[in-house]
Formats: sequence, C-alpha cells, structure tokens
Amino acid sequence: MKNSNIKNIKKELLSDNWYTLNKFTFDHQKPDGTWETQRREAYDRGNGAGILLYNKAKGTVVLTRQFRMPTYANGNEDGTRIEVCAGPLDGDNP
Repeated sequence: MKNSNIKNIKKELLSDNWYTLNKFTFDHQKPDGTWETQRREAYDRGNGAGILLYNKAKGTVVLTRQFRMPTYANGNEDGTRIEVCAGPLDGDNP
C-alpha cells in the first residue's frame, strides 16, 4: 500500500562502508493538509528478525547482552545492552 502523504522522494547514498547509509529528502503532508520537506538518514542493513524466547516452565525469557558502540560513545560505561535475540535474515523467511 502506497502512502499518499509522502511524495517527491529523493535518495542520496552517503556511505557504503559497513552497511548502506542513505539520506532521504521527501515531502510529507501534515494532518492540517499542508506539505513540508523533511530529511532523514537511514541505514539499510537488509531485513532482519527478532525473537523473544519464553521458557513457560520457568516463566523466564532469554535475552542477550551485546556491546554496541553508539551506546558506549553516548556514555554507557561498558557499551553493552540487553536485547532480544535477533539478526539478519540473509534471504531466509522470518
């Protein structure tokens, strides 16, 4: 389904290093009917999936602790986060 509140999308490649980073410029229609130009940057890492594993017998979930550089750079002392298990699909069906 196409969003009729978005038009004139322009895509500019900013980086193709670790993942692809694109800058999108587009017109967005606000609820009052007026249009404004917006800009967003977005990494394209491909499709991914996450799963929240639940152990019914113990009433617990399985999570993972991982280092994330952006959180470290923003003041998280050890740079780790607790997250659901997730990853890229690599062409598989979620």
